[in-house]
Amino acid sequence: MQVSVEKTSELSRKMTVSVPEAIVQEKMAARLKSLAREVKVDGFRPGKVPQHVVNKMFGAKVRSEIAGDLIQSTYYEALQNQDLKPAGHPYIDALEESEGFKYTAVFEVYPEISLENIGQLEVVRPMASVEETDVDNMIEKLRLQKRQWAAVDRAAQENDRITINFSGTLEGETFTNGLVENYSVEIGSKQMIPGFEDNLVGLESGANKVFELTFPEQYGNEKLAGKVAEFDITVVNIEEPVMPEIDAEFIKGYGIEEGTVESFRNDVKNNMERELAQALRGKLKNAVMDALYEKIQIAVPNSLIDEEIENLMKPYVETAKRQKIKLEDLHVTRDIFEAQAKRRVALGLILGEIIQKNTIKLDNNIVRTTIEDMAKSYERPEDVVNWYYSDKSRLHDVQQMVLEDQTVDWLMAQAQVSDETLSFSDVMDKQQQ
Repeated sequence: MQVSVEKTSELSRKMTVSVPEAIVQEKMAARLKSLAREVKVDGFRPGKVPQHVVNKMFGAKVRSEIAGDLIQSTYYEALQNQDLKPAGHPYIDALEESEGFKYTAVFEVYPEISLENIGQLEVVRPMASVEETDVDNMIEKLRLQKRQWAAVDRAAQENDRITINFSGTLEGETFTNGLVENYSVEIGSKQMIPGFEDNLVGLESGANKVFELTFPEQYGNEKLAGKVAEFDITVVNIEEPVMPEIDAEFIKGYGIEEGTVESFRNDVKNNMERELAQALRGKLKNAVMDALYEKIQIAVPNSLIDEEIENLMKPYVETAKRQKIKLEDLHVTRDIFEAQAKRRVALGLILGEIIQKNTIKLDNNIVRTTIEDMAKSYERPEDVVNWYYSDKSRLHDVQQMVLEDQTVDWLMAQAQVSDETLSFSDVMDKQQQ
């Protein structure tokens, strides 16, 4: 076997493999001899078909099969001989040869990754804590979730819930399919397009109002985006929020059997601190990854980018299938994911190199602690822990996350780190966005 390799670009390779005719003939002879004992040909008894007849009838087919077998058996051997590590699947083309067998394999290789700049990473570490005012704000949000509504005989104002009948028209044609009846809107919730809720303030029950609004340029419905529409509304009724008292009944509704304000605040604060720690860890990890991606520049194989794009598009493909629509109807194209895919592949390769070169080993104790922490927010934590450990794929996902976190810790030890103090809301509001 002879092997030659041509470098066609930074990562692309064209490998040509040649197999001598003697080897091809040897394999063909063995295959045809075995075939002669099995084939049935009119005019000959089974197993008595002359070899020259078998050769004439099946020679071309057998040679094609031998070619496929030779590609299978020589491709990986040739890669090892040339010390090549292909990324993705090769494109193989068999060449016409009068003597012997020859084929080309075109593929990309993994990039060489230099870690010389690891010590020059600059990372800003976010810092935050849960203050008593943050706990107060969270409890107000919990009260808001439990609010009741009471009808009022006055003009609508901010935070009221107003029930309306309305219709919308654009250039004289309805886009609301006629009249929408008994539609509830919380004024100030921003559930409607900008300006709609503002037009409800000051209206009383039974009032009618007609007004025009411009739909946002980025509105989901292309027919309405950026267009001026007319709305005709009639107020059905107005309700104001009635906030619950923070009493024993309210507190026990959140699983705090003591029913005291102190125990409730402690529980809320503990949950907030746990969520904040996770959010800070996520922000720090993103900061490290941003610095790593900027500092360690590598060429990324297109084949791996294509694979990652396919992975990113899978949820949209499945959604299209469920809704029985074309993927194009979701306005999802491959180019939307290209930058994200390239970043994810690059970081995966860089992290893999760091883990290998620095012999970073998975700490199973951290895996256990991580799973137990994730289980704390559930009613039966032990069941959640067992759920992870009972399935290898679920456990593998956590192990990969922990190994990545361990690598982030290693990188932080090498990096130039500065701290930035943030408020609880700065961290969590951006996290939710």
